[in-house]
Amino acid sequence: LMIILFLIGYTCIALEHPLKVNKSASALILCAVLWTLYIFHAQVMLPGTTEFEAFAKSATDGTLRDKVISYVTGVQIIEHLGDVAETLFYLIGAMTTVELIDVHGGFDIITNRISTRSKRKLLWIIAILSFIMSAILDNLTTSIVMIMLLRKLVSDQHERWIYGGVIIIAANSGGAFSPIGDVTTIMLWVRGNVTTSGLVPNLIIPSILSMLLPILFASRMLHGTLPEHIEGGTLPDGENKKEGLLPSQIITEKERLHILIFGTGVLLFVPIFKSITHLPPFIGILLGLGFLWVYTEILYHRK
Repeated sequence: LMIILFLIGYTCIALEHPLKVNKSASALILCAVLWTLYIFHAQVMLPGTTEFEAFAKSATDGTLRDKVISYVTGVQIIEHLGDVAETLFYLIGAMTTVELIDVHGGFDIITNRISTRSKRKLLWIIAILSFIMSAILDNLTTSIVMIMLLRKLVSDQHERWIYGGVIIIAANSGGAFSPIGDVTTIMLWVRGNVTTSGLVPNLIIPSILSMLLPILFASRMLHGTLPEHIEGGTLPDGENKKEGLLPSQIITEKERLHILIFGTGVLLFVPIFKSITHLPPFIGILLGLGFLWVYTEILYHRK
């Protein structure tokens, strides 16, 4: 029954758009239903397993039912919650670090230096940037940053689709060989299923090829140069009228660069921290985020 319900629930997650039900809602219901079914039948399923028998011997008091409930709620759920929390805390720390870089205009230092008007050259620059940034950040964040840049540079909708497609491919390719480049890879890395030394040497060449081949195809669809002055579209309502000054408007160009280097260093520091201490990656990212936070506090205090 649990297997059948799991397959039904996973189908609902996969068919999020046709069903018009957010996949997170389906996942939450599936989680609660499966654990509920499990605890009602655990008294039949658990006895005889090595882990439960060891727990039952240490817990001498109470009936079999009490021991089963204690084992499920106090051991199994806590272990599963710990596994999920490791990934979640890492992602919260990493996303906050990336957001700090972005809100202080750190990524603008990179994107503002793109001045070419050649459509093909721009395609290669954007793709390579997406590939490199995705390996350090993550593919979703990289895609958002590069698509926002695209709105400023390319006005033709059809050409935007070509550039946008290449950005998504390059970002996914760049995230594939890095332990911190993709949420799925992060989950495997946090659990210890993959290692940095195993991922990078084996996947770097396939990742580069998976980026290069689509670019070679897409570049044949672009000709000529971009206009000198392009209006990259309007922002959503309310985005043009933000109250107060943004952090990127308060700090200097040099300070933006410092935050970009510091934040990128924090992300690159995590695999090194894990290999030296053997502690979970979320400890490393929270340590780095803490230092970045202190740096920005001191920066604003001086101002």
